Amino acid sequence: MKGSVISMFKETISESLLADIMSVSKRTVGSWKKNGKVNPLKNGLYSLSDLVYFPQVKAMMESNWDKEQEIKPIKKYSSIELFAGAGGLAIGLEKAGFNAVALSEIDKNACSTLRKNKPEWNILEGDVSNIDFTVYKNIDFLSGGFPCQAFSYAGNKLGFKDTRGTLFFEFARAIKEIKPKVFLGENVKGLLTHDNGKTLETIKSVIQGLGYTLIEPRVLKAIFYRVPQKRERLFLVCIRNDLVKYNNFEWPEPFNRILTVKDALKKGALYESDCPDSQGQVYPERKKKILSMVPPGGCWVDLPDDIQREYMQKSYFMGGGKTGMARRLSYDSPSLTLTCAPAQKQTERCHPEETRPLTVREYARIQTFPDNWGFVGSVSSQYKQIGNAVPVNLAHAMGKKLISLLNNIENRIEVFESYQIEEKEKTVIQMSLFESKGKYKLKTHNKKIQRTQKATPLI
Repeated sequence: MKGSVISMFKETISESLLADIMSVSKRTVGSWKKNGKVNPLKNGLYSLSDLVYFPQVKAMMESNWDKEQEIKPIKKYSSIELFAGAGGLAIGLEKAGFNAVALSEIDKNACSTLRKNKPEWNILEGDVSNIDFTVYKNIDFLSGGFPCQAFSYAGNKLGFKDTRGTLFFEFARAIKEIKPKVFLGENVKGLLTHDNGKTLETIKSVIQGLGYTLIEPRVLKAIFYRVPQKRERLFLVCIRNDLVKYNNFEWPEPFNRILTVKDALKKGALYESDCPDSQGQVYPERKKKILSMVPPGGCWVDLPDDIQREYMQKSYFMGGGKTGMARRLSYDSPSLTLTCAPAQKQTERCHPEETRPLTVREYARIQTFPDNWGFVGSVSSQYKQIGNAVPVNLAHAMGKKLISLLNNIENRIEVFESYQIEEKEKTVIQMSLFESKGKYKLKTHNKKIQRTQKATPLI
């Protein structure tokens, strides 16, 4: 790791990549440049060694990424996944060391995709509400990316029954029936504010009622985890209350560089060859002619004004950036978040060089699927399966830290943490990103541990 840190100090990045790391616009970086907050080199690039005062850059340069890749399971950990889709999360978790006992999915084509690639997996095809999870015993881990849906509220009480009729109810039912040691919920960033925050409050209440402690949730940005895409996902990690004393969970540390579309489509850091040919959508002739005028990394604003008006129509007068329209990707930047189709007008994903939508295989590479992972169904279905997936490398990074947590639980190594204790009931209050930071204190996990029985060292 030391060698990679030294090489990091010698690296330079573009203004665009700096904006991606800092989650700001290039215009903001431009203003920083004017007021002296950042100073580019003569070639216009930025030296990472000059940017270490930014927490994001410092985290990348001081990351224990290589050490985290060495984490191995000390036993065979069983897992079940709901809403498995085309397998992005499942591939990453298996690569980290989990052993899938069952995967539930309702989409016929997605199930065929899973069976095609992993015939040994137990795929439960159909409506999750029809599955009896009580037959699964001694399961270590449960995961699922349940859809973000509003709940029907019965007065002010927020409980398990209030979620009936939603897919989160089925996720919660699976937790209740399986009683895993740890479970992972994955969702869109919008869950934070969905239904004015009521949805999240209900989920937190249900988790507590099921006998689990919610670790401080976090929105993870895929670009920090060897994914060449600006995708953000919310993760909720929960531990069964009787095992919370063994909680050593820490979020994955970032990779030491940001990967780009070039890394996805060309031979290099991610793949051993250029992207193989595959099928994909095509543009109508007029749209193709218009998009041929857009430079790499550009969008509709780079078109001549008369073409802007033709292409944008009423949207031309509505204001706002709309930078996803007529958008051509750039080899030098991560891709924008992939949607369920690459040629939708509002979320265009045009190839960096050729004037066409990204192909199915290019879509899959940006989501870091392996090249030998095939997809079943129509072209539209394949795009949808890929667009809805958790990036494989992001799932793998999360999986490694979840394996570390389960190793600690298996070793029965207690971790002393300081939680907020209510004076009257003396009950543990769940740590949450959505509560004031002043309401709890958390000691560094690794500073104090007590071995309650002889245990083998964690790997």
